Amino acid sequence: MTTVNLSLDEIYNLAKKTLLSNGCDPETASILADLIRNAERDGSISHGLFRLPAYVSGLKSGKINGNGRPEIKKITQSVIKVSGNNCLAPVVLNKSLPELVNAAKDNGVAVLAITNSHHMAAMWPETEKLAEEGLVAFACTSYKPAVAPAGAIKPLFGTNPISFAWPRSGKTPVVYDMATASMAMGEVQVAKRDGHKVPIGTGLTKEGKETTDPGEIADGGVLLPFGGYKGSAISMMVELMAGALVGDNFSYETSAKDNNDGGPPSGGEFIIAISPEKTSNNNWDKHAEEFFKKMKSMGTVRLPGERRHKNRLDKGPRKINEELINKIKSLS
Repeated sequence: MTTVNLSLDEIYNLAKKTLLSNGCDPETASILADLIRNAERDGSISHGLFRLPAYVSGLKSGKINGNGRPEIKKITQSVIKVSGNNCLAPVVLNKSLPELVNAAKDNGVAVLAITNSHHMAAMWPETEKLAEEGLVAFACTSYKPAVAPAGAIKPLFGTNPISFAWPRSGKTPVVYDMATASMAMGEVQVAKRDGHKVPIGTGLTKEGKETTDPGEIADGGVLLPFGGYKGSAISMMVELMAGALVGDNFSYETSAKDNNDGGPPSGGEFIIAISPEKTSNNNWDKHAEEFFKKMKSMGTVRLPGERRHKNRLDKGPRKINEELINKIKSLS
């Protein structure tokens, strides 16, 4: 694989230019370009520039509104409903997370129920932002079917990621962001592009056979949930929380309504924020730090998010797939 070195500013400018030339207004382009640049900065390459051509597909088809803004309604003191109005999810989150922060700090716990937005980014940005405000956070979203429930060989679930963040005074939060599939589809697609194999248990061929070939999974095959029936149950939970609970579609309903242009479909997201200042005692932070210290003393244990935060300290250029760069430049 041939790579090109791009500075973080060059990554941002390339993404923003591409988005502006494909129907995004300046604010939308800036918000999404910042997210893409940060994903590359932190080593989340399957959610960085790799995603940009798909965003452009959705913008070109008219499915995604590159100039829209979400409609935010406070249903109760602790429940905020957001209609995305076919905006990209990062725009929806940019406008609605401050409302969630205020509600959680005032009431101890608050929920953000998002519908009709297009989410294909990493999920750690939203939970990490909440943790930086001193809140414990959980988020989940579904997608189009790509994962077979335990015992099946046909897809029903999306890759259905979940993200959790825990605040730490004076330190970067503990944050994880994981697909409930054995591997995020973006990572499978990157492995296919780069000619890498994937572990047995990642997915099945279209005939229902186990395979280590990411192409056989991405092109007509199916992913498997992590941990067998346990991961399958968690993926089912995401379908319910990001679908029925917020008033949006299940993954199979999303698929039936999508135009299959290659861009992210419209869907829902569930986010909950909890204030430990209100639910615990004054010792909550110190108590948690004792736990983390104990955890790290048990071997080569890395707290979730540590590698990403370490990558963030490197302000140098990033190696980007040259073929991808050329493809993106052709979209402007």
